[in-house]
Amino acid sequence: MAETVTNWAGNITYAAKEVHRPGSVEALRSLVAASARVRFLGSGHSFNRIAEPGSEGVLLSLAGLPPLIEVDTAARTVRVGGGVRYAELAAAVHRHGLALPNMASLPHISVAGSVATGTHGSGDANGPLSSAVREVELVTADGETVVLARGDARFGGAVVNLGALGAVTALTLDLEPAFEVEQHVFVDLPLAGLDHAAVAATAYSVSVFTDWRAPRFNHVWVKRRTDQPLPDFPWAAPATEAVHPVPGMPAVNCTQQSGVPGPWHERLPHFRAEFMPSSGAEIQSEYLLPRPHATDALHALDGIRDVIAPVLQICEIRTVAADEQWLSPSYGRDTVALHFTWIDNTAAVLPVVRRIEEVLEAFAPRPHWGKVFTVPSAALRERYPRLEDFRALAGSLDPAGKFRNAFVRDVLGGE
Repeated sequence: MAETVTNWAGNITYAAKEVHRPGSVEALRSLVAASARVRFLGSGHSFNRIAEPGSEGVLLSLAGLPPLIEVDTAARTVRVGGGVRYAELAAAVHRHGLALPNMASLPHISVAGSVATGTHGSGDANGPLSSAVREVELVTADGETVVLARGDARFGGAVVNLGALGAVTALTLDLEPAFEVEQHVFVDLPLAGLDHAAVAATAYSVSVFTDWRAPRFNHVWVKRRTDQPLPDFPWAAPATEAVHPVPGMPAVNCTQQSGVPGPWHERLPHFRAEFMPSSGAEIQSEYLLPRPHATDALHALDGIRDVIAPVLQICEIRTVAADEQWLSPSYGRDTVALHFTWIDNTAAVLPVVRRIEEVLEAFAPRPHWGKVFTVPSAALRERYPRLEDFRALAGSLDPAGKFRNAFVRDVLGGE
């Protein structure tokens, strides 16, 4: 019997015939070549069955691969192994005087898994994490290595790949010179009269939080690069003490606030790498829609806040720049992302998720691939204009469908 493996939150137990943690790329290649059905697990920070191989499949954890981090200071790039997490990568890059353009709120997540699912940070001009990738190294269905880089016609499908192309053994990312960031927090921003575009444009990275218990936003986290102008924020009062995004949670887990400058990797995430941000007792959903609809979408959600609030821990609103990855939720459009952290009660949460999807349907939202959603497969296929190109790419690299689990088959259609 295979060992029991769950995701980070514990709300998903993966069905698998076998679980392996190969300690080398060579061992990974052998396992992939010898298996009929395979899926891959990074840090497990997903909330649906995207990583599940099924009862007849093999689950391969990439966490045992060597922690490869090769920084090229002249080219301003880094080659990072498939099992490395952002916390380790960021610290290594910073020691070389370089930086990633952006980070997600959690530094605890794996690089390969994050970009494969379209994960992002925040900022009007900042693309998702996948936009920093310039080269992908994959072990494909026959156990061989394929390298896809910018300039290759297939590259647009290679990074946000849902694990459908093979095992990502390494990525090469663009870097830039290291910079410092100040984090300012403002409280009690009213929804009435909100100009979301103006709020989001105040700094390099802006996150707005609400528990939807009233028509207002609890906090706005404004992250200013110190080489950019000091933002004017006339819409809400500065916080008088450090805060956590979730009301009642200890702020000690969070990165430094109160305008104290610090290295990019210690300010762009919301949570400190040395602390777990929570117990994991939560479920997450997220929807990404065209940025011009942001204010209308927020008012639409306010109309059902009596439905949302009872099962919500916190909702975060961020912006993401358009990118060119075919399956990226930000493909071809500047985006606003509406993120929901729910209580750990699937039966209570799912009806609310469905209601939110109904309210947002007019805005053609694309759900985050690694979180809980119920958007029908047919609607997903309508919202991704390059989906057929991705299906063709997956078919060319994996003609027998070795990497297609139920989740991927639903997205792509057919077997």
